[in-house]
Amino acid sequence: MPSLHLLTWNVNGLRSICKKDFIKDIQALDPDILCLQETKASTQEVRALCELLPGYHVYANSSKARKGYSGTAILSKREPISQFYDIGNQEHDQEGRVITAEYEDFILVTVYAPNAGDGLKRLDYRKKWDTDFINFISILQSKKPVIICGDLNVAHQPIDIARAKENYNKAPGYTQPEIDGFKNLLNCSFTDTFRHLHPTEIKYTYWNQLFNARARNRGWRIDYILVSNELIPRVKEASIYNEYMGSDHCPAALKIDI
Repeated sequence: MPSLHLLTWNVNGLRSICKKDFIKDIQALDPDILCLQETKASTQEVRALCELLPGYHVYANSSKARKGYSGTAILSKREPISQFYDIGNQEHDQEGRVITAEYEDFILVTVYAPNAGDGLKRLDYRKKWDTDFINFISILQSKKPVIICGDLNVAHQPIDIARAKENYNKAPGYTQPEIDGFKNLLNCSFTDTFRHLHPTEIKYTYWNQLFNARARNRGWRIDYILVSNELIPRVKEASIYNEYMGSDHCPAALKIDI
């Protein structure tokens, strides 16, 4: 059974990160599938930039509501059976946050979940988004095992955030409704692969750029790769590559026999 190397990375602007070491880094990491979030680029711009990474089929989703905002992409050496965009909900499908690719043995979903916003002004929207995303995922999972990867914009447990007590119910990404939304997703027979293999390891995927947080390692783990529970016996490695720079996030990876 072949092994699949899946990489997910919130690049905080694809045009910007391509001016750094991104292309060289991806060539070195050599993932079979690369999922990107917060591309901040049109679908045409994503395809043009990804010409620097030959050998991949490129699928991109961009924000229809605001130019240069949000956006996701999947680059895959394996050509999927099919691919589609968004979750079929007009309220949520304006910001280019979801791409789904169906393969022979599994379905892959890359996602850039909405942030609850400054002052938690989008928290009610985030709660509704969580509910509707779970409904969407449940339909997919009734067909095939599912892999979900991307920036889910929530720290699940205190181990996943450097200053848990200070941020709890105050900062977007660490309120009880958002934590509950993530737990509800896991309760749909999903496993957080990194925490499954590294139950006590403290490692982060996001650092606030305003406070020199990365140098001080005051971070958050908000980028995940989740798999349907039935796939857990096939998981070989789950990694966080925090040595890779260029964004306020770092890549997360999964190696799975599939």
